[in-house]
Amino acid sequence: MSKQSWNFKYTDFFSLGVLIFGAFIVLLPLLLVFVISFAPSGASLEILPNKLSLANYRDAWQQGNFLLAFANSTLVAVAVTAFQIVTSALAGYALARFKFRGKQALLLIILATLVIPFQLLVIPIFLVLKSGHLINTYGALILPTAVNGFGIFLLRQYFQTIPVELEEAAAIDGANRLEILWRVMLPLARPALVTLFLFTFIGEWNDLFKPLVFTTRPELRTVQLALAEFQEQFTNNWSLMMAAVAIATIPVMVLFLIGQRQFIQGIATTGMKN
Repeated sequence: MSKQSWNFKYTDFFSLGVLIFGAFIVLLPLLLVFVISFAPSGASLEILPNKLSLANYRDAWQQGNFLLAFANSTLVAVAVTAFQIVTSALAGYALARFKFRGKQALLLIILATLVIPFQLLVIPIFLVLKSGHLINTYGALILPTAVNGFGIFLLRQYFQTIPVELEEAAAIDGANRLEILWRVMLPLARPALVTLFLFTFIGEWNDLFKPLVFTTRPELRTVQLALAEFQEQFTNNWSLMMAAVAIATIPVMVLFLIGQRQFIQGIATTGMKN
Protein backbone atom coordinates (compact mmCIF):
# COMPACT_ATOMS: atom_id res chain seq x y z
CA MET A 1 0.00 0.00 0.00
CA SER A 2 2.75 2.42 0.93
CA LYS A 3 4.76 1.46 -2.18
CA GLN A 4 1.80 2.17 -4.45
CA SER A 5 1.22 5.48 -2.68
CA TRP A 6 4.90 6.40 -3.14
CA ASN A 7 4.73 5.51 -6.86
CA PHE A 8 1.61 7.63 -7.26
CA LYS A 9 3.27 10.65 -5.68
CA TYR A 10 6.39 10.13 -7.78
CA THR A 11 4.29 10.08 -10.94
CA ASP A 12 2.51 13.26 -9.90
CA PHE A 13 5.84 14.93 -9.19
CA PHE A 14 7.18 13.95 -12.60
CA SER A 15 4.03 15.19 -14.38
CA LEU A 16 4.22 18.47 -12.51
CA GLY A 17 7.86 18.88 -13.51
CA VAL A 18 7.05 18.27 -17.18
CA LEU A 19 4.18 20.78 -17.06
CA ILE A 20 6.36 23.41 -15.39
CA PHE A 21 9.10 22.90 -17.98
CA GLY A 22 6.58 23.13 -20.83
CA ALA A 23 5.06 26.29 -19.36
CA PHE A 24 8.53 27.83 -19.04
CA ILE A 25 9.33 27.11 -22.70
CA VAL A 26 6.03 28.61 -23.83
CA LEU A 27 6.30 31.71 -21.63
CA LEU A 28 10.01 32.35 -22.22
CA PRO A 29 9.52 34.59 -25.30
CA LEU A 30 6.92 36.66 -23.45
CA LEU A 31 9.24 36.94 -20.44
CA LEU A 32 12.05 38.19 -22.69
CA VAL A 33 9.72 40.79 -24.19
CA PHE A 34 8.96 42.25 -20.76
CA VAL A 35 12.58 42.10 -19.57
CA ILE A 36 13.94 43.84 -22.68
CA SER A 37 11.16 46.44 -22.51
CA PHE A 38 12.58 47.72 -19.20
CA ALA A 39 16.08 48.27 -20.64
CA PRO A 40 17.14 51.89 -21.26
CA SER A 41 16.04 53.14 -24.67
CA GLY A 42 18.74 52.98 -27.32
CA ALA A 43 20.88 50.50 -25.36
CA SER A 44 22.30 47.40 -27.00
CA LEU A 45 20.10 44.31 -26.97
CA GLU A 46 20.62 42.49 -23.67
CA ILE A 47 18.61 39.66 -22.16
CA LEU A 48 19.40 40.89 -18.64
CA PRO A 49 19.90 44.70 -18.77
CA ASN A 50 21.91 46.36 -16.03
CA LYS A 51 19.39 49.17 -15.56
CA LEU A 52 15.61 49.04 -15.61
CA SER A 53 13.36 51.90 -16.67
CA LEU A 54 9.65 52.53 -17.27
CA ALA A 55 10.39 55.39 -19.67
CA ASN A 56 10.01 53.09 -22.66
CA TYR A 57 6.35 52.49 -21.87
CA ARG A 58 5.64 56.22 -21.63
CA ASP A 59 7.50 56.97 -24.86
CA ALA A 60 5.95 54.06 -26.75
CA TRP A 61 2.44 55.04 -25.61
CA GLN A 62 2.89 58.64 -26.72
CA GLN A 63 4.82 58.11 -29.96
CA GLY A 64 2.63 55.26 -31.12
CA ASN A 65 -0.61 57.14 -30.32
CA PHE A 66 -1.91 54.01 -28.61
CA LEU A 67 -4.76 55.82 -26.85
CA LEU A 68 -6.73 56.15 -30.10
CA ALA A 69 -5.70 52.65 -31.16
CA PHE A 70 -6.88 51.18 -27.84
CA ALA A 71 -10.22 52.94 -28.17
CA ASN A 72 -10.74 51.64 -31.72
CA SER A 73 -9.69 48.08 -30.90
CA THR A 74 -11.88 48.02 -27.80
CA LEU A 75 -14.89 49.30 -29.75
CA VAL A 76 -14.42 46.81 -32.58
CA ALA A 77 -13.68 43.85 -30.31
CA VAL A 78 -16.65 44.53 -28.01
CA ALA A 79 -19.03 45.06 -30.94
CA VAL A 80 -17.94 41.90 -32.79
CA THR A 81 -18.07 39.89 -29.57
CA ALA A 82 -21.59 41.13 -28.79
CA PHE A 83 -22.79 40.29 -32.30
CA GLN A 84 -21.25 36.82 -32.18
CA ILE A 85 -22.71 36.02 -28.76
CA VAL A 86 -26.22 37.01 -29.92
CA THR A 87 -26.06 35.22 -33.28
CA SER A 88 -24.32 32.15 -31.85
CA ALA A 89 -26.81 31.86 -28.99
CA LEU A 90 -29.82 32.06 -31.29
CA ALA A 91 -28.45 29.71 -33.96
CA GLY A 92 -26.87 27.34 -31.44
CA TYR A 93 -30.11 27.01 -29.48
CA ALA A 94 -32.10 26.34 -32.66
CA LEU A 95 -29.67 23.64 -33.76
CA ALA A 96 -29.61 22.06 -30.30
CA ARG A 97 -33.34 21.97 -29.57
CA PHE A 98 -35.44 22.53 -32.69
CA LYS A 99 -36.31 19.71 -35.07
CA PHE A 100 -36.55 20.70 -38.72
CA ARG A 101 -35.67 19.24 -42.09
CA GLY A 102 -32.08 19.80 -43.17
CA LYS A 103 -30.75 20.52 -39.67
CA GLN A 104 -27.78 18.18 -40.00
CA ALA A 105 -26.95 19.53 -43.45
CA LEU A 106 -27.07 23.07 -42.10
CA LEU A 107 -24.78 22.11 -39.23
CA LEU A 108 -22.30 20.57 -41.69
CA ILE A 109 -22.34 23.75 -43.78
CA ILE A 110 -21.64 25.83 -40.67
CA LEU A 111 -18.75 23.55 -39.73
CA ALA A 112 -17.43 23.72 -43.29
CA THR A 113 -17.05 27.49 -42.96
CA LEU A 114 -14.43 26.89 -40.27
CA VAL A 115 -11.96 25.49 -42.81
CA ILE A 116 -12.28 28.44 -45.21
CA PRO A 117 -9.54 31.03 -44.52
CA PHE A 118 -10.81 34.58 -44.19
CA GLN A 119 -8.19 35.67 -46.72
CA LEU A 120 -9.97 33.70 -49.48
CA LEU A 121 -13.15 35.70 -48.87
CA VAL A 122 -11.54 39.12 -48.69
CA ILE A 123 -12.30 40.14 -52.29
CA PRO A 124 -16.05 39.38 -52.23
CA ILE A 125 -16.31 40.90 -48.74
CA PHE A 126 -14.48 44.00 -49.96
CA LEU A 127 -16.88 44.34 -52.90
CA VAL A 128 -19.91 43.95 -50.63
CA LEU A 129 -18.57 46.55 -48.19
CA LYS A 130 -17.75 48.89 -51.06
CA SER A 131 -21.25 48.58 -52.51
CA GLY A 132 -22.63 49.42 -49.07
CA HIS A 133 -20.28 52.41 -48.70
CA LEU A 134 -18.75 50.83 -45.60
CA ILE A 135 -15.07 50.96 -46.55
CA ASN A 136 -13.12 53.16 -44.12
CA THR A 137 -15.85 52.88 -41.48
CA TYR A 138 -16.25 50.91 -38.26
CA GLY A 139 -18.76 48.74 -40.10
CA ALA A 140 -15.96 47.35 -42.27
CA LEU A 141 -14.15 46.21 -39.12
CA ILE A 142 -17.22 44.78 -37.38
CA LEU A 143 -19.68 43.27 -39.86
CA PRO A 144 -17.41 40.76 -41.71
CA THR A 145 -16.93 38.75 -38.50
CA ALA A 146 -20.26 39.44 -36.78
CA VAL A 147 -21.24 35.77 -37.26
CA ASN A 148 -18.89 32.86 -36.68
CA GLY A 149 -19.41 29.13 -37.20
CA PHE A 150 -17.20 28.26 -34.24
CA GLY A 151 -19.41 30.20 -31.84
CA ILE A 152 -22.56 28.57 -33.19
CA PHE A 153 -21.06 25.09 -32.84
CA LEU A 154 -19.66 25.84 -29.38
CA LEU A 155 -22.98 26.98 -27.93
CA ARG A 156 -24.90 24.25 -29.74
CA GLN A 157 -22.71 21.64 -28.10
CA TYR A 158 -23.04 23.24 -24.67
CA PHE A 159 -26.82 23.63 -24.92
CA GLN A 160 -27.07 19.91 -25.57
CA THR A 161 -25.46 19.20 -22.19
CA ILE A 162 -28.27 21.07 -20.37
CA PRO A 163 -31.20 18.83 -19.33
CA VAL A 164 -34.35 19.34 -21.37
CA GLU A 165 -36.40 19.04 -18.18
CA LEU A 166 -35.34 22.54 -17.15
CA GLU A 167 -36.84 23.97 -20.32
CA GLU A 168 -40.00 21.94 -19.89
CA ALA A 169 -40.42 23.28 -16.36
CA ALA A 170 -40.00 26.85 -17.63
CA ALA A 171 -42.50 26.19 -20.44
CA ILE A 172 -45.06 24.92 -17.90
CA ASP A 173 -44.65 28.22 -16.06
CA GLY A 174 -45.61 30.03 -19.28
CA ALA A 175 -42.19 30.98 -20.67
CA ASN A 176 -41.79 31.13 -24.45
CA ARG A 177 -38.70 30.06 -26.39
CA LEU A 178 -36.90 33.39 -26.13
CA GLU A 179 -37.60 33.63 -22.40
CA ILE A 180 -36.31 30.09 -21.92
CA LEU A 181 -33.16 30.97 -23.84
CA TRP A 182 -32.62 34.21 -21.90
CA ARG A 183 -33.58 33.10 -18.40
CA VAL A 184 -32.64 29.42 -18.37
CA MET A 185 -30.17 28.45 -21.07
CA LEU A 186 -27.82 31.43 -21.17
CA PRO A 187 -27.22 31.61 -17.39
CA LEU A 188 -26.42 27.90 -17.38
CA ALA A 189 -24.18 28.30 -20.44
CA ARG A 190 -21.99 30.93 -18.78
CA PRO A 191 -18.73 28.93 -19.21
CA ALA A 192 -19.38 28.57 -22.95
CA LEU A 193 -20.27 32.26 -23.24
CA VAL A 194 -17.07 33.26 -21.45
CA THR A 195 -15.11 30.94 -23.75
CA LEU A 196 -16.69 32.49 -26.83
CA PHE A 197 -16.10 35.97 -25.43
CA LEU A 198 -12.41 35.30 -24.85
CA PHE A 199 -11.86 33.66 -28.22
CA THR A 200 -13.65 36.44 -30.09
CA PHE A 201 -12.32 39.42 -28.15
CA ILE A 202 -8.70 38.24 -28.25
CA GLY A 203 -9.00 37.31 -31.93
CA GLU A 204 -10.37 40.74 -32.83
CA TRP A 205 -7.83 42.53 -30.63
CA ASN A 206 -4.97 40.73 -32.39
CA ASP A 207 -6.42 41.08 -35.90
CA LEU A 208 -4.26 43.01 -38.35
CA PHE A 209 -5.77 41.84 -41.64
CA LYS A 210 -9.13 43.65 -41.58
CA PRO A 211 -7.78 47.08 -40.57
CA LEU A 212 -5.03 46.74 -43.14
CA VAL A 213 -7.36 45.85 -46.03
CA PHE A 214 -10.62 47.65 -45.26
CA THR A 215 -9.38 50.95 -43.79
CA THR A 216 -6.91 53.68 -44.71
CA ARG A 217 -8.01 56.48 -42.40
CA PRO A 218 -5.53 57.13 -39.54
CA GLU A 219 -8.38 57.71 -37.07
CA LEU A 220 -9.49 54.09 -37.55
CA ARG A 221 -6.15 52.55 -36.61
CA THR A 222 -6.38 49.58 -34.27
CA VAL A 223 -3.75 48.39 -31.82
CA GLN A 224 -2.17 45.86 -34.16
CA LEU A 225 -1.99 48.32 -37.04
CA ALA A 226 -0.47 50.95 -34.77
CA LEU A 227 2.00 48.35 -33.51
CA ALA A 228 3.02 47.38 -37.05
CA GLU A 229 3.59 51.03 -37.98
CA PHE A 230 5.47 51.59 -34.73
CA GLN A 231 7.81 48.66 -35.42
CA GLU A 232 8.59 50.01 -38.89
CA GLN A 233 9.46 53.38 -37.40
CA PHE A 234 11.63 52.13 -34.53
CA THR A 235 13.27 49.05 -36.05
CA ASN A 236 16.62 49.57 -34.29
CA ASN A 237 15.25 50.51 -30.86
CA TRP A 238 14.54 47.10 -29.35
CA SER A 239 13.61 48.35 -25.90
CA LEU A 240 11.01 50.73 -27.29
CA MET A 241 9.64 48.06 -29.62
CA MET A 242 9.30 45.52 -26.82
CA ALA A 243 7.54 48.11 -24.67
CA ALA A 244 5.04 48.67 -27.47
CA VAL A 245 4.52 44.90 -27.81
CA ALA A 246 3.95 44.64 -24.06
CA ILE A 247 1.42 47.48 -24.16
CA ALA A 248 -0.54 45.67 -26.88
CA THR A 249 -0.33 42.33 -25.05
CA ILE A 250 -1.15 43.23 -21.44
CA PRO A 251 -4.94 43.82 -21.90
CA VAL A 252 -5.62 40.40 -23.44
CA MET A 253 -3.40 38.70 -20.86
CA VAL A 254 -5.35 40.28 -18.00
CA LEU A 255 -8.64 39.42 -19.68
CA PHE A 256 -7.65 35.77 -20.10
CA LEU A 257 -6.43 35.48 -16.51
CA ILE A 258 -9.77 36.80 -15.26
CA GLY A 259 -11.81 34.33 -17.29
CA GLN A 260 -9.49 31.33 -17.42
CA ARG A 261 -11.53 29.16 -15.02
CA GLN A 262 -14.75 29.60 -16.99
CA PHE A 263 -12.77 29.18 -20.22
CA ILE A 264 -11.39 25.78 -19.17
CA GLN A 265 -14.82 24.64 -17.98
CA GLY A 266 -16.45 25.73 -21.21
CA ILE A 267 -13.91 23.90 -23.37
CA ALA A 268 -14.08 20.76 -21.23
CA THR A 269 -17.87 20.36 -21.44
CA THR A 270 -18.72 21.32 -25.02
CA GLY A 271 -17.90 17.92 -26.51
CA MET A 272 -19.88 15.74 -24.11
CA LYS A 273 -22.86 15.17 -26.45
CA ASN A 274 -23.19 14.78 -30.19
